[in-house]
Amino acid sequence: MDRLFKISRLKEILNKYDFKFTKSLGQNFLIDGNIVKKIGDAADLCEDDYILEIGPGIGTLTEELSLRAKKVISVEIDEKLKELLKETIPYENVEFIFQNFLKISLREIEEEKFGGRPYKVVANLPYYITSPIIEKILTEGENCKSITVMIQREVAERFAAKKSTKDYGSLSVFIQFFSDPIYNFTVSKSCFIPKPNVDSGLVTLKTKKDLPTINRDEFFKIVRAGFSKRRKTLLNSLSKSALNLDKDMVKKALKNSNIDENRRAESLGMEEFMALYENFKNLEEDING
Repeated sequence: MDRLFKISRLKEILNKYDFKFTKSLGQNFLIDGNIVKKIGDAADLCEDDYILEIGPGIGTLTEELSLRAKKVISVEIDEKLKELLKETIPYENVEFIFQNFLKISLREIEEEKFGGRPYKVVANLPYYITSPIIEKILTEGENCKSITVMIQREVAERFAAKKSTKDYGSLSVFIQFFSDPIYNFTVSKSCFIPKPNVDSGLVTLKTKKDLPTINRDEFFKIVRAGFSKRRKTLLNSLSKSALNLDKDMVKKALKNSNIDENRRAESLGMEEFMALYENFKNLEEDING
């Protein structure tokens, strides 16, 4: 039988089940077999891998994952796909969970479905909900080894952006706090049905272990404040941000961090942001006694 990425097979399935794409769910299905296989290669899959997929659609990528990995747990929000997926993915090593991924307990999946073993996330994510999904995995997925996802190209580029580039921002710092990102390749919008308005990018996030034991909310507030006025210096951005930081305190924190007050946030790497956070915290502790 033809693979699911064959357009003739795809149309046959969609017609059989009278499937209608739901725009609000960001449903765009891959129809390029070469790309499907390249995703598997980029995720570095092997027969012992446990995989978590989000948004299988009709199972185009799921099929490839099932052929390469030991076990696949695939989470799908659209229950209209339940009967369709029974036909397209009849593989014993695949299990579907029909729920909103953002509302499920990732810890329960890790324990109940993977037995506490390390796993990889591989998915073609809906554009509209990319960031919340990635944030959930990075902050809740204790056993996740890597995340290989197809997302909007511009977002993928921001994930992997280096400091002092136009794409580098608070999102880049957030992603790079939790992982080491790799931009794999760009995928043309013509590789999907229906065709989205923009191209996609495949990015792999290799999750970091032993993360710094800091107040993450406070750290990322400072990062976002620094980027809040990109054309301004750090001194101006931080002192005029929503955090209402005292200008003299900002000057002192920058000086104690060996960061020139005339630099911009986009020029700071992770270690410098961390030093800035620590010095703000120390100054606040001194003030509060």
